[in-house]
Amino acid sequence: MRKMRFAPSLLILLLGLTGLAPGAADGTWLYSVPTHEHDKANPFAGRPEAVAAGRRIFEDRCAGCHGKNAEGHKKRPPLKSERVQLQATEGDLHWLLVNGNLWKGMPSWSKLPDPQIWQVVSYLKSLKQ
Repeated sequence: MRKMRFAPSLLILLLGLTGLAPGAADGTWLYSVPTHEHDKANPFAGRPEAVAAGRRIFEDRCAGCHGKNAEGHKKRPPLKSERVQLQATEGDLHWLLVNGNLWKGMPSWSKLPDPQIWQVVSYLKSLKQ
């Protein structure tokens, strides 16, 4: 029986692509978002009542990990970051909330009604500094 051998650089590449490499850059989930999800428009864009509703949902379901003001908590990332505020589209954030990223400890919130997910996205995008 032959043993498979991987070159160290190939192993690092494979681990990096799966997000398992130690110190792998956060935000690898952005590369997983399908184009049709990336381009989705938020049906609640520009609606202050959606931001307020999203804030309440965030405080109830997300603040325990991401901090009360989305500043990050322990090993959970801040959501006021350039990646979330400038690089990720609203469609990207919606996709992440629906699908989660279990490798990084982000659960799927797919059981929330879709309007509530979009409200959380509205709130997150309102945090631009």
